[in-house]
Amino acid sequence: QQEAEARRAALAAQGWTRLLDTASGARVEVALEDVDAARALLRRGGWLVIDRFDPAKVDRARRLEAAERAYAVGSGTGFFLARSGPSVGFSRLAACLQHGPIETLTPRHFSFNSRVGMCARCEGLGVVDRDRGERTCPACQGDRLAPLPRAVRLGGERIGAFARRTVDEALRAVASWELHGADAQIAERPREELRHRLQFLVDVGLGYLTLDRRAGTLSGGENQRIRLASQLGSGLCGVTYVLDEPTVGLHPRDTGRLLDTLFGLRDAGNTLVVVEHDLETISRADRVIDLGPGAGTEGGHVVASGTPEQLAADPASVTGPWLSGQASIPGRAHRREPSGAIVLRDVATHNLAVPEVSFGLGIWTAVTGVSGAGKSTLVLDTLVPALATQLGVQGPPSGKLGSLAVTGAVGGLTVVDATPIGRNPRSTPATFIGFMDRLRALYAETPLARERGWGPGRFSFNAAGGRCEVCEGRGALLLEMHFLPDVWVPCSACRGRRYGAETLDVRFRGHTIADVLAMRADEALEVFAAQRSLSRALSTMCEVGLGYLTLGQPGHTLSGGEAQRLKLVAELLSVSTARRGGGRVIVLDEPTTGLHLSDIARLVQALHRLVDAGHTVITVEHHLDVVRQADDVVELGPEGGAGGGRVLACGAPEALARLDTPTGRALREEDARRAGMPRA
Repeated sequence: QQEAEARRAALAAQGWTRLLDTASGARVEVALEDVDAARALLRRGGWLVIDRFDPAKVDRARRLEAAERAYAVGSGTGFFLARSGPSVGFSRLAACLQHGPIETLTPRHFSFNSRVGMCARCEGLGVVDRDRGERTCPACQGDRLAPLPRAVRLGGERIGAFARRTVDEALRAVASWELHGADAQIAERPREELRHRLQFLVDVGLGYLTLDRRAGTLSGGENQRIRLASQLGSGLCGVTYVLDEPTVGLHPRDTGRLLDTLFGLRDAGNTLVVVEHDLETISRADRVIDLGPGAGTEGGHVVASGTPEQLAADPASVTGPWLSGQASIPGRAHRREPSGAIVLRDVATHNLAVPEVSFGLGIWTAVTGVSGAGKSTLVLDTLVPALATQLGVQGPPSGKLGSLAVTGAVGGLTVVDATPIGRNPRSTPATFIGFMDRLRALYAETPLARERGWGPGRFSFNAAGGRCEVCEGRGALLLEMHFLPDVWVPCSACRGRRYGAETLDVRFRGHTIADVLAMRADEALEVFAAQRSLSRALSTMCEVGLGYLTLGQPGHTLSGGEAQRLKLVAELLSVSTARRGGGRVIVLDEPTTGLHLSDIARLVQALHRLVDAGHTVITVEHHLDVVRQADDVVELGPEGGAGGGRVLACGAPEALARLDTPTGRALREEDARRAGMPRA
């Protein structure tokens, strides 16, 4: 009671006269002069009346003064009551009227990589129970953030919902925000910066990506273009940028947009060094350096240098003939007819909405479309697992589809991708394509090996006996580095030759088995020309442009393109002719990645060999020269992400060239460019 009296007396001394009692539902005023009633109300928590007026009958100054006094006495909080209806409370502080003050928000609160911002349940991952299959975190609903930052809205939208938009959608949303007064001034620079960065992502062909897309699900080309977009946003000048095949994964429609962006970097005062095989990129460069004349040890020389026009006229240039039009991949005189079909119905994997799509058996089908249109989703995430399940070689399909039907015989399924053939020195081109098995058998038949009683196992560097036991046949030792990645160093005992000294006594035509592993495929072809099985494997490597690879090169040192072509070699060797029961379905995901046009020409011939032998080839590809070689084309689009996922066209390449689709337009533009191409 003493405390209530002290509060009553203090309020009266400040000139206040009335309290308001709302506990009973009725609004009853109590005068501070009524000591007993005022004390009782203050103990229960009554309200202090600051002012009473009809807003329509008083000026703005009176209303503002009342609000200011309410905030001053109420420590930043004030309530406003109409004659009827509930009260409305406001706070000048970062506070909730029910739960009190909240901590000051900073950018870290909106980062799921920050302890103050991440959801405590899923630790910013957005999913829980990862070991039993990911499911959306029930605490943050996949937003990854703590409750406080999740409660903040801009334009009526939480940051988590905004992050689920595609770049294109986000750019439109930023432009649609209606901000006024102080809000508009505060947001002006961040909004403009956000708009610029989103536009940079669009400019490099990534408008279809969602902002919350996990980095691990991005392709190498997408990762590179994201880094490029971040550099575009930095606004730096005087910088040298080195880009390794930035057009990888880009449809020709998007390549021009990317090149315009690169020229913007150049025009801002920067230097660009681009490693590239794309003909449009090369033809638009200011200067071209052509290396060669071959690959591996046959390369490493600057064979030509100058403008694209100068290279086109330089007889020493490897790329010049392709620029001038003197070299080209021959067109197709006829298209093959399918012997059957694989039909997918009601496909709804990721962004796909395909009622029906058919892949002919015994022909070559190219699946194309702009970046993000759903090509890999259709082929690798839907067709491949569904067909594998039907063939009984894999578990349930991961894609969403109504049904898969096969009319005709299918003898198996092979996916030729760019994943490494091995992660340590034990895996080599020789072992991967089966060449090593035949080579060991050959060395076991030599007179010295038979005299010593050695069989093929003696010449295996993966088995004890003939191998170097210090490195266990790896030819290298793993050196563990603290705080740095581990490295492989040559074995000091065998000097990288993998075998013991006695095993290396055995020679074939003067060469030890270690010598053979150190040979290039084209060099070994001369040595083993008379051995049919060995020469066939080596000649196949040369046919797909891998003649420069050494047979014993560790598999983990091969590029993605080399690994993919090596898998193609293995396929060519194992399925040279269709077995009884139907040919195999062979799927290749962007097989031209990292290839020069001359290598692409070799690849095309290898794929035709497979189809002519009775197999089915399906390629996910943007390269127009490869698309033209297919018997049938399936184009997805019209855009990427949510704007794609539909089948725009099916048919022969010449039929697509007459349609108003991204690929149809690109084919016509390429035809026009070649028609006007100057001849050297």
